[in-house]
Amino acid sequence: MSLTERIHSDHDLVKHLGDWTEAGRFEVKARRGSAVLDLRSPGLPDDVEIHLDMDRAMVKLLVDDGTAVDHWNLRWTARGRIKDSRSPSAGDKAAGRLVRLSGSATNSEIRIHRGGIAILSAMFSRAYVQDLRLAHKSGGVPTIDDPSRGHQS
Repeated sequence: MSLTERIHSDHDLVKHLGDWTEAGRFEVKARRGSAVLDLRSPGLPDDVEIHLDMDRAMVKLLVDDGTAVDHWNLRWTARGRIKDSRSPSAGDKAAGRLVRLSGSATNSEIRIHRGGIAILSAMFSRAYVQDLRLAHKSGGVPTIDDPSRGHQS
């Protein structure tokens, strides 16, 4: 049975960065807010489902280069769009993770940051600065910029 993570953002910014979960299903409710979900961890399953309920909101997904994003079951009302700088080619889809989006989005936007842009998005956060300080004190390495670094197989 797959775990379900519930994320709620109401007039707020919610960020989940690094190796923060092993859930395969997410329920995101965002109203006039923003949510950032880091889906680069090797601990996540190959099939990830995200059910969205968005109203004048923005959801940013940080993914690996080979991740395919399927938004066929996402209903748009009013304005909205998905900003993805590049979709993976057909060869990449077979090798990488698949993220399926469903639910509804009203006057909302979904941004998909891949590869290096995803790393930079994670690095420009307070959580990354705290991760650097903790890694320096403990003699370890930061994991927010690269979640696979801290994942134990």
